[in-house]
Amino acid sequence: MALDRRKLIGLAASAIALPTSVRFARAQTYPDRPVHILVGFAAGGPQDIFARLIAQALSDRFGRPVVVDNKLGDGGNAAAEAVINAAPDGYTLLLVGPPNAVNASLYDHLNFDFIRDIVPVAGIARAPNVMEVNPKFPAQTVPDFIAYAKANPDKIKMGSGGNGTIPHVAGELFQMMTGTKLVHVPYHGEILGVPDLLADRIQVMFGSIAWSMDYIKDGTLTPLAVTTAVRSDLLPDLPTIGAFVPGYEASAWYGIGAPKATPAAIIQKLNDAINDALIAPDMRARVSKLGARALLLKPAEFGNLVASETEKWGKVVRAAGIKAS
Repeated sequence: MALDRRKLIGLAASAIALPTSVRFARAQTYPDRPVHILVGFAAGGPQDIFARLIAQALSDRFGRPVVVDNKLGDGGNAAAEAVINAAPDGYTLLLVGPPNAVNASLYDHLNFDFIRDIVPVAGIARAPNVMEVNPKFPAQTVPDFIAYAKANPDKIKMGSGGNGTIPHVAGELFQMMTGTKLVHVPYHGEILGVPDLLADRIQVMFGSIAWSMDYIKDGTLTPLAVTTAVRSDLLPDLPTIGAFVPGYEASAWYGIGAPKATPAAIIQKLNDAINDALIAPDMRARVSKLGARALLLKPAEFGNLVASETEKWGKVVRAAGIKAS
């Protein structure tokens, strides 16, 4: 028997509405099993620390395990690709940070487009690096360092955690904006360069503030300035590089991303939970102790940050001719 026109329209509308209702129902019950956050770097590093902070906070709020998985390889690209290829259901997430922005131009043949293939979920924190020298170094302020570097091109050794890391690109940006020439000395991890800085075998690093604080406190390293646009709460008397080099800014930032096509309702649920965690006094205290500030952002705002950082560091990578090691 032929169906009348009104019944046909009703059935068609139901068919169209069904996927939407299923997605809504999944978002309502999400998460009903463990969620995994992939980190592209080793346990104990800043990426891992911030991932574990937010994982615990989400576990507390969702009543479900949120597990951090360290998936190393290709400077963070292995973890990114694994998340991109995961089911877009909110159960496989990525700890996003500066390496993802830098890698877009550092690597010539990636199997993905990070901005296209990862959906921004939420920010977590933003932290400064600190420009630091050995106390014996003849320049103990940023202006004096610039003057000394210009008088001694290619004589000052700058350590970093490897090609394309934030200490490296922060130093390259400094050179571009000041007209100085430093000699880059990459290490397999920033912390491995610290003994050479302490021994004056290298002269400067744009190092992580969290890893530098003990040396700064005991006077074995001299901080010249922080790399962020604003001063750090850990070193409130220390100026910013931007105070002497207008427009300079380089920082480590962290957030969460998800595979493309993850339902918007799940993205919003995660964003609400993460931002709720970040405004809690205990979380703010823990983030501050790491030398960072909470980064409360809507998904689109975090996406804008990732896009602007990708463009910014792309210009530095190309101008400095940086290649993946």
